[in-house]
Amino acid sequence: MGIRRGFVTQVGMEYGDAFARADAFGLDFVELMMDGRHVRNHLDAEAVRESAVENGIDLAVHLPFALDIASPFEHVREGALRELLAAIETAADCGAEKGVVHASTSAWSPAWEHDELREQLLDSVRELDEFAGEHGFEVCVENIPGEFFPAERFPRLFDATGASMTLDTGHARMNGLDSTDMADFLDSHRDRVTHLHLNDTRRASDEHLPFGAGTLDFGTILDPLRDDWTGTLSIEAFTLDWGYMETSVERLDALL
Repeated sequence: MGIRRGFVTQVGMEYGDAFARADAFGLDFVELMMDGRHVRNHLDAEAVRESAVENGIDLAVHLPFALDIASPFEHVREGALRELLAAIETAADCGAEKGVVHASTSAWSPAWEHDELREQLLDSVRELDEFAGEHGFEVCVENIPGEFFPAERFPRLFDATGASMTLDTGHARMNGLDSTDMADFLDSHRDRVTHLHLNDTRRASDEHLPFGAGTLDFGTILDPLRDDWTGTLSIEAFTLDWGYMETSVERLDALL
């Protein structure tokens, strides 16, 4: 199947419009953000599936933000897990093949050791991954800026779980990785990194610029994936301007 290209929807985008734009841009999929207006209990799964089919595109999802599956508080953690499990079920009903979940916690850092919370995160990821497998769905855990679970810690996740990874390029840059470092990481873990968020930036900041508008060297970053890699690339730009998205697609295609 090789490399497939798409984009992440943003707050203010309607999924039907996003699917039609993806088709017009010659993209392969849309990564639907399942938060805000598109949270699971607001979605008609059959309608989403039919719209994707009508536009000839595949579907991935970004699972809801701010659900703390590493929380030291049992009921918070269990509630977050229940919501994500329900979101995965809805995503699968929509026809989505994979979903992104954040490797993060909102626990008060002075009071809690990160090592303990990381183990709870891994326990939660194992549960999500097992449930997802029963629904023909792939969980892709995303690196988040900060010291809790940056990209450099993902070998531990690879050893402890069967989940895949979403490498977010802007987040990796915020944690000190340059374009060559990211390429080296992908070269070492290309069997477990099955999804990328192509998040451009001019500096170590979460800018989410249109593709090519920042200083990341995506030619270098993507080089290890050019031969025999199967996965998905999502342009993640904080814009509602479809012109910027179309230009981003053109710039990405010029590199592939």
